[in-house]
Amino acid sequence: MNLALWVVQILLALAFIVLAYSHTIRYDENRQTKIVWLNAVPRRGMFVIGTLELLGGIGLVLPAATRLVPVLTPIAATCLAALMVLAAIFHATRREYPNIVFNAVLGLLAAFVAYGRFVLEPIT
Repeated sequence: MNLALWVVQILLALAFIVLAYSHTIRYDENRQTKIVWLNAVPRRGMFVIGTLELLGGIGLVLPAATRLVPVLTPIAATCLAALMVLAAIFHATRREYPNIVFNAVLGLLAAFVAYGRFVLEPIT
């Protein structure tokens, strides 16, 4: 179970760090070309969301890997799961069903890491 949790933690961290980059650094470019829903969120709001995604992605791996305050890893996973619930609600109001599925998958994986690191295989 520990190995499975590490694999999911690392993959989720990479996904959230890429999302943070896409939502902050490439905001203007993505807003004009690829990601239509970005037009509904102001730059400042996306900066906050991207920062949360970046910190959460780092929090999924760094505290557990260094064993410095490892309880931050399941806390980060819980926060990311909550963020994905809010993202799914946002996309549901816009009827963007593929995005809801994407948010649900990321949210469930984050919830799995939270449960796994709080209950099944805590890092001490």
